[in-house]
Amino acid sequence: MVRVGVFGANGRVGQLIIDDLKESENISLSSVFVRTELNFSIDPSVLVSTDIKSFLNACDIVIDFSLPEACEALLEAAIKTPKPLVIGTTGLSAHQLNLLKQASENMPVLYATNMSLGVALLNKLVYQASSALDGFDIEIVEMHHKHKKDAPSGTALTLAESAAAGRGLDLDKVRVSGRDGNIGERTEDEIAVMAIRGGDIVGRHTVGFYNDGEFIELNHTATSRSTFSKGAIRAGAWLADKEPGLYSISDCLEL
Repeated sequence: MVRVGVFGANGRVGQLIIDDLKESENISLSSVFVRTELNFSIDPSVLVSTDIKSFLNACDIVIDFSLPEACEALLEAAIKTPKPLVIGTTGLSAHQLNLLKQASENMPVLYATNMSLGVALLNKLVYQASSALDGFDIEIVEMHHKHKKDAPSGTALTLAESAAAGRGLDLDKVRVSGRDGNIGERTEDEIAVMAIRGGDIVGRHTVGFYNDGEFIELNHTATSRSTFSKGAIRAGAWLADKEPGLYSISDCLEL
């Protein structure tokens, strides 16, 4: 039985992971980490801790859906107490991403900006379409609920990276995340990533390839956050016995 520690248990996805683990086979909840206190009841056999080291010692793998600053603290602690990590936190800074890579040298780390099977496949399709549709303009639009803090979403940026890779481009040099005023014509290699926020939208991502006379749009819509929680649990079960290294959700799904 793989023992799971949930980091970010008070969050929306964290609570879903705890619920979904009750129905999962060969993997169960053993510990949760909270900054102050857990805001819902839990099985008394599960360790609830505000001490990261105690939390890590009580589990075989960690699933993290928290905030960037909290994820940073987890990575720093895990470097000292290695443990397989499934990281689903988005909006990580360059420093935090470097910490993630450093941690992966001593433990298996699966990092994904989106844990769903559909988005993993979408990334592959975007890469293929970007490579095949030379000359088509690429525009990405993402929609999320009004409470989401980072923009563009991590998923949208990953899709943009797939699009850029399909054309051998450096995303940092071609990405546009806003247009306003008399900015001139669209440049040839430009990849736009636009964010919409409102209501309770779980997540919708559209990648469009636009040419004179025709266009193609690939989109994914999440109708429930359970697609993320169940995907993270699947990733955790897969990662538990892997060698140190940095893995993606595509590795887990063998795409």
